[in-house]
Amino acid sequence: MTGGPHPYQELSMTSTGLVLGLALLALYGFCFLKPEQSRSRARTLARDYNAGIYTMAIGMVWFWLLVAPAGSFLGKLAMPLGEFSGLKPYLQIGVPLACLGMILYVREFLFVRGLGLCFLMAAAPILYSAFLKEPDSRVILSSVAYLMIIKGLFYVSMPYLFRDAMNWATEKVGRWKALSVSGLAVAFTILICAVTVWRGH
Repeated sequence: MTGGPHPYQELSMTSTGLVLGLALLALYGFCFLKPEQSRSRARTLARDYNAGIYTMAIGMVWFWLLVAPAGSFLGKLAMPLGEFSGLKPYLQIGVPLACLGMILYVREFLFVRGLGLCFLMAAAPILYSAFLKEPDSRVILSSVAYLMIIKGLFYVSMPYLFRDAMNWATEKVGRWKALSVSGLAVAFTILICAVTVWRGH
């Protein structure tokens, strides 16, 4: 980043809320409307190697963009690392190698590890969009972001927890639908706030 605010700092709560709310609405809407299909898919996700290639690649590419050479087209998301900025050239080489190594040699729970990395990457723009904003309801976005960080850390370090959680959630149709309704409630809350109290922030 050569000067001026980082793109994350220019995100509005409205745009962030709309993207996050619609993503949650699509996910939990599918889980609620197609319980059998979604439950069956949820049980296999933890060990889905092909899906893991995508989540790991997305997470690693996203991270690489944060350390990309500033001033270049790919460096628009580059962030200063303070006293660790000298490590950027090494990270620019190391991250792609780490991504390739994970995909080739860490096949066990690759999807979960990649998902955890994506959660960690996605939490930053959500937090930035709500940082020091006026509405007290910003805590909704902050809470979602911190929950993503906690989940991301656990999924990367202890991916079997995702498998166990999915086994528990999919054990009964009623439980699965109840969790889906809870997710839909969060999605609608975020969407309503995005078009009302978060406008202009």
